[in-house]
Amino acid sequence: MAYPQLLQPLALRSLAARNRLWLPPMCMYSVTAEDGVVTDWHVVHYGSRAQGGFGTIIVEASAVTPEGRLSPNDLGLWDDAQVAGHRRIVEAIHAGGALAGVQLGHGGRKAGTPPWRPAVEGARSGTLPGWNLVAPSAAAYPEHATPRALTTTEIADTVQAFADAARRAVAAGYDVIELHGAHGYLIHQFLSPLSNTRTDAYGGSAEGRRRFALETAQAVREAIGEEKVLDIRLSATDWAEGGLTGDDTAELARQLVAVGVDVLHVSTGGNVPAKVPVGPGYQVPFAGQVKHAVAGMTTPGGGQPQVVAVGLIDSGLQAEQILVAGLADAVATGRGALRDPYLPVRWAHELGVNDWQAAHLPVQYWRGAWR
Repeated sequence: MAYPQLLQPLALRSLAARNRLWLPPMCMYSVTAEDGVVTDWHVVHYGSRAQGGFGTIIVEASAVTPEGRLSPNDLGLWDDAQVAGHRRIVEAIHAGGALAGVQLGHGGRKAGTPPWRPAVEGARSGTLPGWNLVAPSAAAYPEHATPRALTTTEIADTVQAFADAARRAVAAGYDVIELHGAHGYLIHQFLSPLSNTRTDAYGGSAEGRRRFALETAQAVREAIGEEKVLDIRLSATDWAEGGLTGDDTAELARQLVAVGVDVLHVSTGGNVPAKVPVGPGYQVPFAGQVKHAVAGMTTPGGGQPQVVAVGLIDSGLQAEQILVAGLADAVATGRGALRDPYLPVRWAHELGVNDWQAAHLPVQYWRGAWR
């Protein structure tokens, strides 16, 4: 029996993910010591999703500088002392049979916000007292403090911070290094004309606004070597007049592949308040646009660039249809994975593939397998 595309391996440089279902990075705000160091909670959280059958797991945004954290309770990779904890996560993910990735991020003007909790609506609004924000331009995100515009020297230092964090990620054993270029954080802030009003080499035109993203990607590629997979998550559109569009992101995607990016993880929004048409698969067309844009390209590593779709993908059938339609090479599901660590096995059952459980569900749980 030929497996559905969702359950087929995905080639990533010299590696192969066991299937095309990704766990996207989702901040857990669980570093209670506020030192960026991995806790037991993180190891169990990510290890259980690996045991549940995901092919590739991307660990939540880990800050490249202390001031770049989205909250005091975020993970970090700005210090060598944080590597050992990340290695524990990698070992747990690998033990479950999945590829291990980590997202490297800097919050820019959206850094320093209180950690979100389900019972506290609006808890993420506002900037913590004493948190000095930096950004491409001195333009505040609504209800946040006004950031200071980075100097060109500080921009170079930030590129270096991403590269140094990437080296630590390699030391921890990660297979995939993902740059956070989405959701209104620093790389996205540079890309969008709604948050970047600079007139120097890092602004003033689409070429200038892309410079920071491209320099960061190139520096990280050099830092991680040729064996590791380089991924970037992008917000394809700002959903706002005068902001980023799918066409802008399609062109950026081509340039990113040219400097060594292997995977384009396509999301949307987050840079400015906007009316977003949220619904099942609402971001998938943008993944399709990016996939079309990079079709026929070859990465410097010799492979084909891969595109990951995300955004209210809530069933195995829906995910399979996205892949069959050629809109993406893999799909990521976040909310469903929070509800069910064994979602991949359940989706395999929905697609009529029950023997997949025997290969991916831990033997200790076979008595609970779907029939």
